Amino acid sequence: MISIVIVDDHAVVRSGLTMLLDAVGDFEVVGEASEGDEAYQQVEEKHPQVVLMDLSMPHGKDGLSATSEIKKQFQDTQILILTMHDDEEYLFRAIELGASGCILKNAPHEELVKAIRQVAGGDAYLYPSATKRLMENYMDKIKNNGKADSYRLLTDREREVLALVAKGFSNKEIANKLVISVKTVEAHKAKVMEKLKLRTRPELVEYAWKRGLLGYSI
Repeated sequence: MISIVIVDDHAVVRSGLTMLLDAVGDFEVVGEASEGDEAYQQVEEKHPQVVLMDLSMPHGKDGLSATSEIKKQFQDTQILILTMHDDEEYLFRAIELGASGCILKNAPHEELVKAIRQVAGGDAYLYPSATKRLMENYMDKIKNNGKADSYRLLTDREREVLALVAKGFSNKEIANKLVISVKTVEAHKAKVMEKLKLRTRPELVEYAWKRGLLGYSI
């Protein structure tokens, strides 16, 4: 019997998953939690084989923090990230913190059952597009002497903002082009600088130049 704890901030989601998984012959949902601290308590009390962990839980400790804390203390418990967001930044971070895999919330029922069985058996599980990205990231590390390419951490919108900033457009001009607010542009710029570990605009322009975002590269 595979014991499971479900962690999600929506009670309806937890109830639906519980009914779905309890109907599988060798699955048993032994606990539920609405945020990270509750998840830790459930794992401490129930010692499940698998934790289905939501990432975004605004009213308590988030899924990444909970994953880190649980894996430090309960290494035999496998964590399968359950998320709506096909986002490389969260995926890579979750794996670094000890998650055994990641599946999207809109995945078919059969795929979720397969993923749980896989991680319970000690294997990893990633949805297909995530596997492709991890392979690309690995190849980038090889090409860059072991260093990961931080560009893969940027969202599509952040990449657009990066290119426009590097080409000399002002915040207002970028906002008009992308039909977003100036405040949103500034927020995207800050995230780009943080993810790429850049401090100044000249550094950003140089980075964009080397990446070939200005129409040519070195």
